[in-house]
Amino acid sequence: MYETRIEPRVSETDGAGHINNTVVPIWFEAGRKEIFKLFTPDLSFKNWRMVIVNINVDYIRQLYYGREVTVKTWVKKIGNSSLVLYEEIWQDGDVCAKAQTTYVNFNFEIQKTEPIPSHIRQELEKHLLEEQE
Repeated sequence: MYETRIEPRVSETDGAGHINNTVVPIWFEAGRKEIFKLFTPDLSFKNWRMVIVNINVDYIRQLYYGREVTVKTWVKKIGNSSLVLYEEIWQDGDVCAKAQTTYVNFNFEIQKTEPIPSHIRQELEKHLLEEQE
């Protein structure tokens, strides 16, 4: 599992007094930085490889300014050219949002997906989600 800590900003708080729902997918993306580095070590858009093709977010509890959040990111499934992530946002000891996100390894020069290289696959396998009954 990858963990990323975020300090909510005033600008992310809406008129209802909680973090706006549009911010949550951005925080999930922040939790993927180490995965992005596996595919594009220099994080250059010139060499970018990861393309998001699907995201589903469940909002469970409100999130608030002034209280740190933790984004937890697991690899749920590794396909030939795609991977599915399972993500959670925690605040004050509670899960406040969950997401499942699918990415593909995409070559922009030829405009096609490509298989995930074995060295990246091996690193991703270290972060596989262990399903709990």
